[in-house]
Amino acid sequence: MIPYPQIDPVAFSLGPVQLHWYGLMYVVGLTAAWWLGRRRAHCLGLTHDDIGDLIFYGAVGIIIGGRLGYVMFYGVDQLLTNPLWLFKVWEGGMSFHGGLVGVLLAAWLFARRHRLAYLQLTDFIAPLVPIGLGAGRLGNFINHELPGRVSDLPWAMVFPPMMGLGPEPRHPSALYEFGLEGVVLFSVLWWVSRRPQWSAFISGLFLLLYGAFRFSVEFVRLPDPQLGFIAFGWLTMGQLLTLPMMVAGVLLVITSHRRQRAMVVSSAR
Repeated sequence: MIPYPQIDPVAFSLGPVQLHWYGLMYVVGLTAAWWLGRRRAHCLGLTHDDIGDLIFYGAVGIIIGGRLGYVMFYGVDQLLTNPLWLFKVWEGGMSFHGGLVGVLLAAWLFARRHRLAYLQLTDFIAPLVPIGLGAGRLGNFINHELPGRVSDLPWAMVFPPMMGLGPEPRHPSALYEFGLEGVVLFSVLWWVSRRPQWSAFISGLFLLLYGAFRFSVEFVRLPDPQLGFIAFGWLTMGQLLTLPMMVAGVLLVITSHRRQRAMVVSSAR
């Protein structure tokens, strides 16, 4: 068993203003995406200023989509009780799936403005995202969020009593997601995207891998307490929302492969 590290969720304070590590992780993710995007801006014929605009579009999509997604998927009852709770983002509550929808809409607007093919742009964006995902999971861990289920594995952790959990050691599920959604997903996408790929392949690979990683970790992560298991005694809301991602990812990868094969056959004639 490994002791849960005692890290203050507040990074530092400036008088009455507190800056949390979780908020800093958003800055880390957006900064990393901006830096990586500038390195490959020439691939789309974009300038460094265009990349700054793209990151701004994405940030707005993440914040609005992430918050609305959390409220719709996980907090409808609380919203009906107190509609102003929708705007209390400082209390936490962001959904990856809602943020993804927000980013996809933001990318559509950006693609229209710059006359880019939509899937070409999402292929460009996909490898920029995982560092932010990984940083966010570290923020969850520091913020005492996403506890795992009880485990007797040697790296299981006893979570802080403030989380209302017992003394049993549990999976550090946020760290699993940091490793898979952050480190592994970035490594794969960045490596694969070093060479030109057929349109939609990188986007599909992102959806498929993230979906598989998230679906798997949900088996060792506690379901959201306000929802519990939503079907079959094991299916969580996170898994339900992830299923369409995996289906879309498979379809995009297959479509891209078929286009590539058709072009090869056509060229050989």
